[in-house]
Amino acid sequence: MSRKKKPQTLPKLYAAKAEAEEELRKAKQREKILKNRMSKLTRNERTHRLCTRAGMLESFLKEPTVLTDEDVMELLAFIFQSEAVQKKLNLLIESRRETQEADEGENP
Repeated sequence: MSRKKKPQTLPKLYAAKAEAEEELRKAKQREKILKNRMSKLTRNERTHRLCTRAGMLESFLKEPTVLTDEDVMELLAFIFQSEAVQKKLNLLIESRRETQEADEGENP
């Protein structure tokens, strides 16, 4: 014996629609909050990385306060033109990518 569903009334359908729309609004707001948090974390990570690496660079400069930004850029451009530096940089990148891929394979 099969049971037939009772037909829903129009007011109940409107109420269900309103409830679903409210849930959607809340979900969209939650999504917006999460996107903002992700953006802030990404920005904070980048700021930390930039400050750390700038500190590393300054530790190699003899008199960092005497040099201008242009001086440092000129020095970096000179250093990174070197074939040996480019080769080392490519090896480091390749090694890190392999490590990341292995880590992702272990923790999908």
